[in-house]
Amino acid sequence: MPKIQVLDKHVAELIAAGEVVERPSSVIKELVENAVDAGASVITVEIQHGGVTFMRVTDNGCGIAPEDVPVAFLRHATSKIGDREDLDAIATLGFRGEALASISAVAHVELLTRTPQAATGVRYTCGGEEQPTIQEAGCPVGTTILVKDLFYNTPARMKFLKKDTTEGNSVAGVLDKMALSHPEISFRFIRDGKETLRTPGDNQLSSAVYGVFGKEFLNTLIPVEYEYEHVRVSGYVSLPTASRPNRSMQNFFINGRYVRSRTAMAAVEEAYKGSIMTGKFPACVLHLSLAFGVVDVNVHPAKLEVRFVNERPIFDAVYHAVRSALNTGDQPKVMAFKRPIVHPYAPAPETGSQLEMPPPVPTEKPSFRVQPVHRDVPLRDSGSEKKDFFAFAQMALEEDESSDQLPSAVRSLEEQKPVPSAAEENGSQEPSNSQPLSFTKAFHSRIIGEAFGTYILVEYSDSELMLIDKHAAHERLLYEQLKASGVETGAQNLIEPVPVTLSKEEYTAVLQNAQQLTEAGFEIEDFGTGTVIVRSIPMVLDGQDAADTVMEIAGYLADLKKDITPEHLDWVYHNVACRAAMKAGDHTNPEMLVSLAEQLERNPQVRYCPHGRPVYVVIKRRDLERQFGRV
Repeated sequence: MPKIQVLDKHVAELIAAGEVVERPSSVIKELVENAVDAGASVITVEIQHGGVTFMRVTDNGCGIAPEDVPVAFLRHATSKIGDREDLDAIATLGFRGEALASISAVAHVELLTRTPQAATGVRYTCGGEEQPTIQEAGCPVGTTILVKDLFYNTPARMKFLKKDTTEGNSVAGVLDKMALSHPEISFRFIRDGKETLRTPGDNQLSSAVYGVFGKEFLNTLIPVEYEYEHVRVSGYVSLPTASRPNRSMQNFFINGRYVRSRTAMAAVEEAYKGSIMTGKFPACVLHLSLAFGVVDVNVHPAKLEVRFVNERPIFDAVYHAVRSALNTGDQPKVMAFKRPIVHPYAPAPETGSQLEMPPPVPTEKPSFRVQPVHRDVPLRDSGSEKKDFFAFAQMALEEDESSDQLPSAVRSLEEQKPVPSAAEENGSQEPSNSQPLSFTKAFHSRIIGEAFGTYILVEYSDSELMLIDKHAAHERLLYEQLKASGVETGAQNLIEPVPVTLSKEEYTAVLQNAQQLTEAGFEIEDFGTGTVIVRSIPMVLDGQDAADTVMEIAGYLADLKKDITPEHLDWVYHNVACRAAMKAGDHTNPEMLVSLAEQLERNPQVRYCPHGRPVYVVIKRRDLERQFGRV
């Protein structure tokens, strides 16, 4: 068992200032790291009221010798390093010798510890300005530290603590990362009397991932195992089809320490280029093992960031490890059929004769039937009568015996000819001076076509050419409808509820803002351990977008780190509208383009999408003719 000693003043000054104890999770992090360094194979963490009133960390490690117990609570007292050279190759999680001193200064602390050689243990109490006491006590081998009433003597710091749920989830997030970083240790987390985490400690990373994130997340991962220039990379990365809208599920560990590494992050995302869509990010749980001397962990107060002697081998190792895993683990989906597919004109198996050709389909004028899914909702700040154009998105081409008429908008686009005049409708053969092809009787514009699958070309008022960004326009109109009516616009129940695995910070943000999400059309329930269940989504969303939309919204709410405001709900509407809108480059039915142009003409105030991009641009006929030298 190493001897605890007080560092020389010169050595202590070389260490960066330690992180101040800000909240219960920072206390738990320091105490659990000490337990890991003590060689524990089982660590149990208990908290109450988010850890503010009660925290207890129990381990079965080597314990502390009785004579070293009072020394352990002195500042810069540690058994991890002894001289200046030790700072060049730190192999332990803790090394600064500040944790116990900082914790005991702002809370009541009680320690029980026993070494394997001792027959009895030691009980030590201290806290704030209280006089420490030490006495003999019976206890198992290992160490138990009890922390009560955090910040009882510093009310100015107490007021910065958040709700118990938020603080508790922050503690849970710390333990998640500790469990993933050390699968050889069995972690148990008890929160307000309920066990919320247990890992087996079988040294299998898959078991730790299962315990932390659950089965659904584990099933989306493929294994990684690679070594390059003395850098070993192991763990898991997500399938390209399971990419996420943010980086919250990217976890990197260097020599058993959770870190935020831009080098590793960039290497992973570079390896996925060409495999996932732009704006999507892979998830991962990656362990990097390298020589202690080539990485400096003493560059960040919380020890979350590291510095490498040479970043190139790290980048290359991670990049090639992930590429290799994707090449072998990302197999194409194989479609299986219960019975063989027979071509309709293939020889019949019984006789070998050809099947008869089906009779020709009669060329009758098709009819459209509108199947609305939204009730009519007027757009905000619009005084004229508005029809819900979103119903056109549900328009299906099918036979309809009850009607042989096409809607005027569809008829004009189908026939591509001028609307007949009144004289022609009365049977006169006199040629008419027809107006430009109009959307309906109320509009005097004509759709020319669609450019690049993105821009609608509209000849407008015989003097202007309008180019409409169909995604931006559709997004803004959807946004206005959602903003004006909220959940009244309609929510659809999902046939099968969708589970969504989130980081603990995102999980907390979603639960705190559940009411606002309900107002936006989402029904979300807590499923426990960082997972929520989505039961309904806004009507304008596709069910396949449910998980991605919730993940993106959760990431936004978590980044805000404060309570919901109307502006936050406004952003939820932005997100839903963006996902539900027709996409640039996608094929769009002509009747939908007509409906979109009509809606814009009814609402001239709609000029920008929710993100500030223009919905349309106008080219004057005179300017166009000037380019061709006509004027």
